[in-house]
Amino acid sequence: MTDTTASPMETAKSGFFTTATMQKAVAFVVLIALLLFFSIFAEHFAQWDNMVNIMTATAVNGVLGIACTFVIISGGIDLSVGTMMTFTAVTSGLILTNAGLPMPLGIIGAMLAGAFMGALSGVFIAKLKIPPFIATLGMMQLTRGLALVMSGGHPIYFDKTPNYTLIAPDSSISLLIPWLEIPNGVFVMFGVAIVATIVLNRTILGRYVFALGSNEEAARLSGMDVDFWKIITYSLSGMICGIAGLLVSSRLDSAQPALGLGYELEAIAATVIGGTSLAGGRGTMLGTIIGAFILSVLLNGLRVMGFAEEWKIVVTGIVIIAAVYVDTLLRKRS
Repeated sequence: MTDTTASPMETAKSGFFTTATMQKAVAFVVLIALLLFFSIFAEHFAQWDNMVNIMTATAVNGVLGIACTFVIISGGIDLSVGTMMTFTAVTSGLILTNAGLPMPLGIIGAMLAGAFMGALSGVFIAKLKIPPFIATLGMMQLTRGLALVMSGGHPIYFDKTPNYTLIAPDSSISLLIPWLEIPNGVFVMFGVAIVATIVLNRTILGRYVFALGSNEEAARLSGMDVDFWKIITYSLSGMICGIAGLLVSSRLDSAQPALGLGYELEAIAATVIGGTSLAGGRGTMLGTIIGAFILSVLLNGLRVMGFAEEWKIVVTGIVIIAAVYVDTLLRKRS
């Protein structure tokens, strides 16, 4: 006689799958509903130029959200992603404009600078046992200060690197399809999301990230080097922030050292809206991208309808609280 009773592990996987799928489905429905609502009630919202603005804004927040997704799934938090982005943008500016080195070195330099600062956050958390919230709050101030010191408090312009705009605002696909002006930054975002999905679901790093967030003590007892993989996770997050730094500086054609504060809230909001649990152990890159689009569409739509810019902060706070509440309800249910 065949035993049809599901094991605890199978039940857990089934619950995880149902909850994760449900949250992504709900987020996608919300995104479609927002697009329809603003297209009907907000004049000029559906114009192609505005769609390009939404995609451009989503590219930066989406990449930062991907960086946050790794950390949050592992059971941590990173408040420094916004200023880390600025720090890496300034780093690329120093390499390209001040040192006059080739653009590939500027790209590599930005990513390595982000990876190093992320690894430093990981060391603070794993080795010094500083809570992630405090460690990354300190890193937020550290990278913000370093960006101002390294740049002398002034923007660094990429006038000596005219092809720098190829990273984000230019549209390479328009060379093949002239009427399709989709910024390169959008394709960079989706490329990063695809690679991140493979890393998260098909590599040992991804398995360990989920293990850290699901039950860190059980992972430690199973022989996993918890401290090492925490450092690797934060380092990877920092490297992805370097990509976001390249996108934002390419879009502005300059590295703005005072930029960055506030981006971390939108990145975390996008991550949570997309179904990543702040308790750790659950999340997807696709969900994060959907969350980033929801936030961009919502904020852009309110702006087109004439709401004051200050409402952007209010709406972001409300969205974060609502997303966390929904996550709490779904975790209790599962």
